Amino acid sequence: MQKFLLILLLLICSFASQSQTIKIINKKTQLPIEDVYIYTQKTSTNSSKIGQADLSKFSKDAIIFFQHPSFQNLHLPYKTIAEEKFIVQLTPQLFKINEVTIAANKWEQNPKEVPVNLIQIDNKAIRNSEVSTSADLLKESGQIFIQKSQMGGGSPMIRGFAANRVLIVLDGVRLNNAIYRSGNLQNLLNIDPNSLESAEVILGPGSVIYGSDAIGGVMDFHTIKPQLSTDSSINFQLNHKTRYASANHELGFHTRYFVGNHKWSYAGNISHSDYSDLTMGRNGTNQYNRTEYVIRENDVDEIVKNSKPYVQEGSQFNQLNIIQKLRYNVSKNTDLQYNFLYSSTSDIPRYDRLTQYSGDKLKYAEWYYGPQRLQFHSLNLTNKNTNALFDNFKLISAYQTYEESRHSRKLNNNDISKRFEALDIFSTNLDFNKKLNSEIDLFYGFEYLYNYLNSTAYKKNVLNSTTSPLASRYPDNSSYSSLASYTNVKWKPNDMWTFNGGLRYSHVWIKSKLNKDFYTFPFTSLNLNTGALNGSLGATLQTNNNYLLKLNMTTGFRAPNIDDIGKVFDSEPGKVVVPNKDLKSEYAYNFDFSLSKNITKDFFIDFNAFYSILKDAMVRRDFTFDGQSTLMYDGVESQVQAIVNDDKAIVYGLSLKAKAQLSSNFILDAYYNRSKGEYKDGTPVRHVPPTFASVALKFKSKKLKSKLSIDYNGEIANRDLADTEKSKAYMYAKDRNGLPYSPEWVCVNLNNSYVFRDKIILGFSIENIFDTAYRPYSSGISAPGRNFILSLAFEIK
Repeated sequence: MQKFLLILLLLICSFASQSQTIKIINKKTQLPIEDVYIYTQKTSTNSSKIGQADLSKFSKDAIIFFQHPSFQNLHLPYKTIAEEKFIVQLTPQLFKINEVTIAANKWEQNPKEVPVNLIQIDNKAIRNSEVSTSADLLKESGQIFIQKSQMGGGSPMIRGFAANRVLIVLDGVRLNNAIYRSGNLQNLLNIDPNSLESAEVILGPGSVIYGSDAIGGVMDFHTIKPQLSTDSSINFQLNHKTRYASANHELGFHTRYFVGNHKWSYAGNISHSDYSDLTMGRNGTNQYNRTEYVIRENDVDEIVKNSKPYVQEGSQFNQLNIIQKLRYNVSKNTDLQYNFLYSSTSDIPRYDRLTQYSGDKLKYAEWYYGPQRLQFHSLNLTNKNTNALFDNFKLISAYQTYEESRHSRKLNNNDISKRFEALDIFSTNLDFNKKLNSEIDLFYGFEYLYNYLNSTAYKKNVLNSTTSPLASRYPDNSSYSSLASYTNVKWKPNDMWTFNGGLRYSHVWIKSKLNKDFYTFPFTSLNLNTGALNGSLGATLQTNNNYLLKLNMTTGFRAPNIDDIGKVFDSEPGKVVVPNKDLKSEYAYNFDFSLSKNITKDFFIDFNAFYSILKDAMVRRDFTFDGQSTLMYDGVESQVQAIVNDDKAIVYGLSLKAKAQLSSNFILDAYYNRSKGEYKDGTPVRHVPPTFASVALKFKSKKLKSKLSIDYNGEIANRDLADTEKSKAYMYAKDRNGLPYSPEWVCVNLNNSYVFRDKIILGFSIENIFDTAYRPYSSGISAPGRNFILSLAFEIK
């Protein structure tokens, strides 16, 4: 019996030694740290979501290293770790020196070795935010301006460019499609911020890696990723968040879940949000008040007074977002993942058009977007099997279906116009990297895109439901395709200097036939066959006294899409845009300078300046159509315009960012952004925002997080408004001369969260504390007034 007990004791001791678990915690908060990289020269592992890792494969004589972007590096002998009862404490650092970026060249890189200016939004910042949309998440970075035509949306303005001159990428797949327009786009609504793990924004052209449209910048979003466990046991995690906001009576439910082991993993995210009409601020100007609106009673349109003019009647909507992912670890070097995304909205009222007047009466009885639906499938294959051609490669093959529609009916008109667009989108991206030697890394890849468009329209009588033909927005059965390849090289000759250079060639084809049932076109088809070559050259310098200098010269391009060459639509009251078969690509030439420094270990400052030249700019200009300068469109005689290559624009600006660790609990963040832009005739560029800035004081303890922030937007006087903005006077306040302008404004916000029992988080925030009435530049709807936000989140493991 004693012999048996001795053997049993030896087995237990042996098992304990083989499965020795270490726990890694934050020295300041005592909370566990996920994804700490633990390694020696011979082996490595990562900490789990609860901060634990298995050290059974590590030698007891080894020095073990601990590395995490948000914490100071640490190395300890195994014996010391054992003496500390296998609990390791890491010290937080204010500046994430060892962060990696993916957006710059699609592979993980040290941001200090990338010459582009980047905004990085990590998982912690996303979890701590109280935003409704991904556009609002970008706004919180303090470096991106957001325009809204209605509550359901958000169009980023990046370095004086917007809409189809900035690129949206989701999980490695471009979302920009063949009908992305030049106005303001609200497609970020399809990306649920609650599903994101991280986001990165390249400021300036990213066309070498990403192709057409990446002129102002690239917004690269990464959604949840199925995580593999370290052993064969099944891991499960569930997160849920419920949120309420008073300004629009938002009620949102967000659930995220993970299940899997070391070979396979499943992850999902479901969000549903419902928004009522948005209430604006009551203090300040009353020029944005919604004083009246249209109702329909007994088959008659009636304009009624709004008893609560600060409530923006006709702004409500709801939306649903679903993500499902399945990951399979094929082998040590090969990983396979399937991604599914579905996003759908209700009808979304076009609030700016609903407030437009014709004479002294509202122009429209109805104007709304139909459900905006995106269905997204992708298959991702990654391989790390080093050979003569590559060390790593990624294959992403994706299929998207996208639907949008527009519905408008003028006051006292019984016919409602309905225009529908449906796209089938196929794409394949193949990306490689290869380390040629200790100094040179090679990145290269290929891309294929294909868009097929169905565009239909009809009129419907609201009294008897009869229908009649109507001209579609685009040529039906049109196609857009692109084929491209790129090469980028990184050379790091020493610890101080890093050089990057790259080239890309893209070729674009468009095929469409015009329908002559409604307009007498002077041509029968619209075909495009064009190519574009662009490049980049940049350098970074890291000095011994903590200076980081970045210099970058890049070219970006945007090839015409179906929206540019084939659309017939009303751009503004009394003007109609018609097709132009002679359109060609526009090019941007950009020069970037960036200088940053850790002044002390507690103070960091970053300065960036840029200068961009846009040549052969695609702009709307007066045009003749079949020899005529006017055209009947939806019953109105309208001035003919077209998108033409007829201009040159210059955009330049600077930004300043500062961070200060005031104490162990307080951090101060500050951002300042200023830019200017004009065309060759001296007129302002439409998408250059006003000067904007923000300051935030953050407090953090073990349980409580608070942030007091102040946002500032400068004025754009009437003389500095773009001509296209002056023609939309109904969206703007009036200056002392009765002319439209965008006033300056200040908004103060307070955000708080408190952790109960490590797994339950209560959020309480007040946005726009002083209930200020304001409207961001170029927006058709006013910002929320005083907004009380309550949220409750919990986690089950």
